[in-house]
Amino acid sequence: MISFLISIVALVLGYLIYGRVVERIFGPDTRLTPAMAHPDGVDYIAMPTWKVFMIQFLNIAGNGPIFGAIMGAWFGPASFLWIVLGCIFAGSVHDYLSGMLSLRHDGAGLPELVGKYMGNTMKIIMLVFSMLLLLMVGAVFVYSPASILAGLGGSEVLWFIVIFIYYIIATLLPIDKIIGKIYPLFAVALIFMAIGLFVCLLIKMPHIPEVWNIGNMDSWMNAQVSDGVDLLGLKDYLSKNSLFPAMFITIACGAISGFHATQSPLMARCLKNEKLGRPVFYGSMITEGFVALVWAAVSSWFFYSGGWRDVLPQDAVNEFLAQVNNADGKTLIQYFNAPAVVKLVCSSWLGVAGGILAMLGVVAAPITSGDTALRSARLIVADFLKVDQKPIIKRLMIAVPIFVAVLLLLIWQLANPDGFNVLWQYFGWSNQTLSVFTLWTITIYLYKKKKCYWVTLFPAIFMTAVSISFIIQRIIL
Repeated sequence: MISFLISIVALVLGYLIYGRVVERIFGPDTRLTPAMAHPDGVDYIAMPTWKVFMIQFLNIAGNGPIFGAIMGAWFGPASFLWIVLGCIFAGSVHDYLSGMLSLRHDGAGLPELVGKYMGNTMKIIMLVFSMLLLLMVGAVFVYSPASILAGLGGSEVLWFIVIFIYYIIATLLPIDKIIGKIYPLFAVALIFMAIGLFVCLLIKMPHIPEVWNIGNMDSWMNAQVSDGVDLLGLKDYLSKNSLFPAMFITIACGAISGFHATQSPLMARCLKNEKLGRPVFYGSMITEGFVALVWAAVSSWFFYSGGWRDVLPQDAVNEFLAQVNNADGKTLIQYFNAPAVVKLVCSSWLGVAGGILAMLGVVAAPITSGDTALRSARLIVADFLKVDQKPIIKRLMIAVPIFVAVLLLLIWQLANPDGFNVLWQYFGWSNQTLSVFTLWTITIYLYKKKKCYWVTLFPAIFMTAVSISFIIQRIIL
């Protein structure tokens, strides 16, 4: 696990060194933050720093650094490089500067910031783009937890309704009433799960692919061949999903994610001091990178080193092997999806506590991402229309059409057999394309302020290439 351990150290050094460099470039000072200048008791509420950090972390994390890293590990050890380099030089910079830019502009949402520095036309485009992404998040992140909960009892429709009711309540109530109370608990659970798995990795020290194996994974793939049958299924997957740009779309939240820029304004309205921005915005992204690295290592062990055999009872192993040779047989990466890997590994390595944490990870995390996405959508529309959000009736005026739109997306998703996969694919592309708009906006801001804009220019160029290449490939294919 040399590449993995070096990557962990690099993340810590990235926060301590590069994080301070980026902080000095922006130059936080002692001016009043929006929460201190005009608290409204609903969205502008000064909260303790540790709580703001936990909420920010859970807002941007959800299932992203887990599921993305598990699927990203199919591209081999290149996933380690992308997570650590992307997190330090792109994702954390993106999150910190978008959060601080919002802080400097009275807690403004992303479309408002884009409009200020890139013009009204781009503002309208960003408004539409952001709303589509946030609505997709609301719809996509209802599906998987409802399906899992239905397996424990009740129907999917029942759980859809329960989750949707929670969405409505969490979106409308003041941020400190529900989000401020339960999010820190879920965030602690997510961090504890990652630390627990990290300790297990250190104890087990499994042999997993290293960075120097990039481009030479034959021995690892051959190890998963049984009776001449390719159990892994990696060659077929990579023939349809090239490393560039697919890996950079698949691993988003653990490296860089445009969705984060829609969440940062929520916490920009709750900070007491500008100098708290680095630990909250940059630090939460580094923490998410740690979670992603852990799951990338776990996934490498699971798929490449035969870890799936260790966490399954023998009869389940035999069941998988028996179906591989069927006409419709599934390979390892088809048979074990990301939620299944999470449940199997956590239950095996962390026992009962791991099973509970896994359930929180695959159920609570996406739900919490969904409700903050809809809260962000409400605030973005309210900012655009200049509608005061203190009166509950005005919150309802904005929120009801948003809920209806998400409900329609959800109905379409259920009616279409491949609805979830289609929605998820375009969610991933939209997510990274949103980061492109954000990075270019920050670059223009830094340029106008005569600050070092190179820290966002290079990530902006790279992510532009990724997003354009991905959509062109999808159109051609």
